[in-house]
Amino acid sequence: QVQLVESGGGLVQAGGSLRLSCATSGRTAISYAMGWFRQAPGKEREFVAAITWNGDSTYYADSVNGRFTISRGNAKNTVHLQMNSLKPEDTAVYYCAAGRIYSSPAHHYRQAPQYDYWGQGTQVTVSS
Repeated sequence: QVQLVESGGGLVQAGGSLRLSCATSGRTAISYAMGWFRQAPGKEREFVAAITWNGDSTYYADSVNGRFTISRGNAKNTVHLQMNSLKPEDTAVYYCAAGRIYSSPAHHYRQAPQYDYWGQGTQVTVSS
């Protein structure tokens, strides 16, 4: 069993930055691909970013590419999402996810059902 705990959400003005973190329990989490998804009120959960288990590749939604950066911590059992140039449309609950995704096509990393474990979410609110 892998447990995920997100932190770093909050309220920020448009153009500002936030850094989300996701701490995972258990050494097995080191070998999991990690992803960030978000869900705004009244909308479906959507893919934001993902990183392979070894950190060699990253994937981003078009809406955040160039503004957000996903990375693994030195201990490999944490993952961060650096969010810059935030916009009001980035307002959502952000979820961290872990999945046993290996040598898969890139689109697998964008699909929520590919992930086995999920955190409780952290609220990000961007004011205009």
